[in-house]
Amino acid sequence: MPVPVPVTGDRLTVTVRGTGGSDGTYQLECHPDGGNHPEARDACGRLDRTTTWGRSPFAPVPPGTMCTMQYGGPATAEVRGTWAGRPVEARFDRGDGCEIARWDALVPVLPPVHR
Repeated sequence: MPVPVPVTGDRLTVTVRGTGGSDGTYQLECHPDGGNHPEARDACGRLDRTTTWGRSPFAPVPPGTMCTMQYGGPATAEVRGTWAGRPVEARFDRGDGCEIARWDALVPVLPPVHR
């Protein structure tokens, strides 16, 4: 019976809709970089730079945060997998200023959206 090979590194599935060109599901692997994400190396670098002790780059906007009432378009994204040894299950949209900033902070993990 074959012995399963342990999974190493960080692996995320990124599903994007409503972007007008970058829609799809991508596999992003980091440490080492790989998968079919179109910008795997830069995306892994972005996540490495935005990951700090006690704060996930995938954290939602805290409840009660004052956000500008602007609409950034219909784009949505879902990110699932493992990052920095922790499970990730995050959803993104561009429904207000806080959510737009949250999305933009993860470009190129999430694609840039131009309106």
